[in-house]
Amino acid sequence: MEPITTFAALSPYLVVKKCEEAIEFYRRALGAEERYRLTEKGTGRIGHAEMTIYGALFMLSSEYPEMGMMGSEGKSPVRLHLMVPDVDAALERAKDAGATVIRPATDEFYGHRAACFDDPFGFNWLLSQEKEAVSPQEMQRRYDAMMDEMAVKKAG
Repeated sequence: MEPITTFAALSPYLVVKKCEEAIEFYRRALGAEERYRLTEKGTGRIGHAEMTIYGALFMLSSEYPEMGMMGSEGKSPVRLHLMVPDVDAALERAKDAGATVIRPATDEFYGHRAACFDDPFGFNWLLSQEKEAVSPQEMQRRYDAMMDEMAVKKAG
């Protein structure tokens, strides 16, 4: 294998209690491809693994409490946003792999079809597919209208 030296300026790095299971889940649920992993002798903990989804890199490791690396207990406050070619198909694949659907696929005011799920490891994923290019000004207009409509429903 050739040395891997290219990284984006910002890449997610997930610390997961059950890293081996997470790698398999991301493979099944999102079509992630593993670049490589480093496994600790004796314990089997994964010291570092790299995966890609549609060419975007993310990294994982097992928990290493002795180094201050702990996974999310419960639900992480971080949401991972993933652009996909087909939100409905991607959500179905994730659901089949064991994800919990939080919000079904919906056409959104900002021009995307989007859906949201929690994975079994405490991370929340927002799947998104651009359906329409919307200017920031039009997005603001649509957002204001949506919030006004929600306020009327809440009051009424």
